[in-house]
Amino acid sequence: MSPRFLRHRSRWTIPTSVLTFALAIGLSLSASGGQSSAQAATATTATAASASSAAVVQPALSCASVTSSINLLALAGANTSITSATSVAAASNPAGSWAACEVQGIIAPETHFTLYLPTSTYASEYLQEGCGGYCGNVNVGTPAAATGCAQSTAGNFAVAADDEGHEGGGFTAPAFQDPELKAVFGYSSEHQLSLVAKAVIKGFYGSAPAKSYFDGCSDGGREALIEAQRYPTDFNGIIAGSPASIQTELNAFEEAWNAQANTAADGVNSVLTAADLTPIHNAVLAACGGTATGYLADPLACSWQPSSIACKAAQTSTTADYCLTAAQVTTVNKLYDGVKDSNGKLLYPGYETRGSELNWAGWIVPRNGTVEATTIDAGIGTGAWQSLVSASGTFNGTASYLDVKFTAAEFAKITKANDGELDATDPDLTAFKAAGGKLILWAGYADPAINPVGTISYYQAVQKYMGGSASTTDFARLFLLPGVAHCGGGQGPSSFDALTAVTSWVTAGKAPSSLLASTVDSTGRTTASLPIYAYPNIAVDTTGGPVTEASSYTPKVSTAEQNLRVSWLGSFRPGYETVSGWVNGEWVTRPAGEH
Repeated sequence: MSPRFLRHRSRWTIPTSVLTFALAIGLSLSASGGQSSAQAATATTATAASASSAAVVQPALSCASVTSSINLLALAGANTSITSATSVAAASNPAGSWAACEVQGIIAPETHFTLYLPTSTYASEYLQEGCGGYCGNVNVGTPAAATGCAQSTAGNFAVAADDEGHEGGGFTAPAFQDPELKAVFGYSSEHQLSLVAKAVIKGFYGSAPAKSYFDGCSDGGREALIEAQRYPTDFNGIIAGSPASIQTELNAFEEAWNAQANTAADGVNSVLTAADLTPIHNAVLAACGGTATGYLADPLACSWQPSSIACKAAQTSTTADYCLTAAQVTTVNKLYDGVKDSNGKLLYPGYETRGSELNWAGWIVPRNGTVEATTIDAGIGTGAWQSLVSASGTFNGTASYLDVKFTAAEFAKITKANDGELDATDPDLTAFKAAGGKLILWAGYADPAINPVGTISYYQAVQKYMGGSASTTDFARLFLLPGVAHCGGGQGPSSFDALTAVTSWVTAGKAPSSLLASTVDSTGRTTASLPIYAYPNIAVDTTGGPVTEASSYTPKVSTAEQNLRVSWLGSFRPGYETVSGWVNGEWVTRPAGEH
């Protein structure tokens, strides 16, 4: 059999294979990549494209005839079997309150997908939703950043999602021990789904979608950037929220560092507990001007030091007189400083921001009790070494976050073997821009899971490569939401509509200068609103008006954001440096250029 290598920047075809399924079933992390359940409807600064006036395209086929009329077994780049097509009433549609034809199928080798085709409201637009964690399940629902989007609620989009090529979620993914499935998860699943969905849409309605969009957060944000970088013509508009784009370094080193930093000398208990987070957070707000709102508007400008509330000699911390022990001061400093080797070099281009402390609960600090291994960072830091990253291609099923070595040598070994498949760090978006693509990047400024500094660092790399701020902002913009945690929630307004913003940008050329974020209570009442200005601007109350009203704010350049320069052991290099493919029945990954 002659070798057929798959260049990571090019489109490629997975060899047709027997459809087998991973048996690992675990706790799904999809919630970390979706929208917080606490989020509710909000307005947006962009004028919603009129859903009611959109030209509705009627189906050319009945839903019942899809399986017999649309054959994708030989679809180039994505051999697919459509397994079912079922009519779904508006009340039963997880993608929205509109009637649809639910199409399910399998893309070789084993990517499951679901596509919802509106039966009376389709306006020739396609929306693909990203996943979360290591995925492993098909989860079609409300898009991550589209609260209140008129086009979405009206059912103008055909909507699809997949499981990224394997079944089962949790902190480990045994399926990744199959190198082909790891590559599907790493970079090809969303491209293949776009090919399949567009082919089904064309068969069902008689024409391909006029515009296509992608919306994802967390791993879904990484998927979004993979699309912009490697498959620049798949989508006209892309929303990438809190992207896990520097994934190898994030999962293998940064999250293990956080968990180690909060593990006591006994190797079991945590240094900080949930009870410590409120007083630490309050001290940060008092020092850096966030007491009125409960969050920091400009976290990078805050230099509060935990030593300022260190316990004095013979002092015991109490609720009324809180202080940090020496061990707690060390832990907080490690979280703020980021994962470093013995020479002080960062292994990840970011660190926990001041003002994010309340959101450490569950991720870095046990939400209940004192066992550090119960935190998400400990779980990911362990699971990454058990099933995701390896320098040799074999995995250690007994690895623990406590075993991770933060050295330049370990970093080089692991990143060389895994970056090309897992990471989405290419700053060269030339092809995406040339195709007319528009990108909205966003992140919670108090996100403890994928800290926003890494996202800012990537965006700065894009600006540098693409020729500066002006030549970048005409197709890609970054929005940072103060006080917002991972993909939503937290202390700041976190409900917003980036989907209307990106569709308006694509179809009308209206670039968003801001997004409107809101906090909505359980009764549907908006209790706070805030304009989110494009980087490097922040919202400042210059009017003296209520801090809970967007009208009180005007934009101001954050010099802390603008002047941020992160030096780390890795880099944001253009291009992908490996090729993969089958050689004599074996999956092989080699440096590009080697034959």
